[in-house]
Amino acid sequence: MINKVIKVDGMSCDHCKNTIESALAKINGVRTAEVDLDKNEVRVDYNDELVSTKDLYDTIEDQGYDVKE
Repeated sequence: MINKVIKVDGMSCDHCKNTIESALAKINGVRTAEVDLDKNEVRVDYNDELVSTKDLYDTIEDQGYDVKE
C-alpha cells in the first residue's frame, strides 16, 4: 500500500470533500481517500499494483479540481 498526499486547488466545502472522496473510493485499488479542506490536500491509501498516481490525478481533475504536483 502507498500513502500519497495530493495537493488540490478549488476545494472549499463539504460538497467538494464528498465529491472527491466518493470518486476516489470507486477506483479499484483505493483503500481510503480523505480530504483536508484546511490544507487543500487529499490523502489516499492505495495499491500501486492496481492503480497509478496518474489515475488518482485524472479522477480528481475529472471532478473539476486542479491537482498541484
